[in-house]
Amino acid sequence: MFEYFYHEIFRRTIIGFGSLFNNISIKHTNDSDQVTSVIKVPLAYGPTQKFLARLEQSPDLSKPVQMTLPRMSFEMTGITYDPSRKVTTTQTFTSKDSTDGTVIKKTYMPVPYNMQFDLNIMCKLNDDALQVVEQILPYFQPSYSMTVRLVDSIDEKRDIPIILENITMTDDYEGNFTTRRVLIYTLRFTAKTYLFGPISTATKDIIKKSTISVTAGDPSSTSTREIVYSAQPRAIKNYTGIIVTNLSKDISTTDTLIEVNDSSSISVNTYLDIEGEEFYVKLKTGNILTVERGKDDTTITSHLSGAPIKSITTADNLLIEEGDDFGFSGSIS
Repeated sequence: MFEYFYHEIFRRTIIGFGSLFNNISIKHTNDSDQVTSVIKVPLAYGPTQKFLARLEQSPDLSKPVQMTLPRMSFEMTGITYDPSRKVTTTQTFTSKDSTDGTVIKKTYMPVPYNMQFDLNIMCKLNDDALQVVEQILPYFQPSYSMTVRLVDSIDEKRDIPIILENITMTDDYEGNFTTRRVLIYTLRFTAKTYLFGPISTATKDIIKKSTISVTAGDPSSTSTREIVYSAQPRAIKNYTGIIVTNLSKDISTTDTLIEVNDSSSISVNTYLDIEGEEFYVKLKTGNILTVERGKDDTTITSHLSGAPIKSITTADNLLIEEGDDFGFSGSIS
């Protein structure tokens, strides 16, 4: 049943999360508002207790070398399955091998999992902590999407929403005046990532067009009527990776009016791909679209503000690979 595979998805998501906060600095000024020092806040992976233990083991302020504050640490605190993003478990999709463009790889649809993270900001001065927090919070409303290359062999890249869940503050100031004060701000995040199973090589041919001819009437008669049914597949997801705009407001599973940042690249009677759900655009009024949800049996899910919106065009039809659960648009002549 099981076979060895390792895509390093958890590791890549952890690294991607940490990279969001590795370029934060604080500034100190004098009474004339002149900058006297600029400190780049160091970031490390590990639990807060590790750094607090180091402070407690060396609390004497008179020592020449101490652990530098401010600093930040982060750690993964949990992994949970996300049923709200579940797709058909038996559905597969294909893509070209990233190293050899002629080989088609096949895998099952990814499994949605949420990863919980804690980001800890440790400072001696509250003003330092507030500078760090203020440089982080404006980017999370409450989510921020980062692009992670999850699987190398098929060059699979996905936008992973990072959601800020809550913020807590602790003032660890116990003991006498020789004890160092430590302010700790803890920011809790959820990263909505995907796990992929083993990658196999697709061997079947892909039907790009199907035509059926039927002869009606008496075969012995010279008078016949031919009915031809011709069908061409239509992609139900975006293959090109081109993002036309983003959602400007959250949408639930029942919303049929969606607001986007810029609708200039979206036309009526076209299809959109938002995080795997297919939308059909019925009407456009400014940046508000009237849509039909879950087209071609795609799963209707909630989507957060900032989610990327991709168009489904004829260019995607040409890139359909084996395993795409596409629909046929046919005509009888």
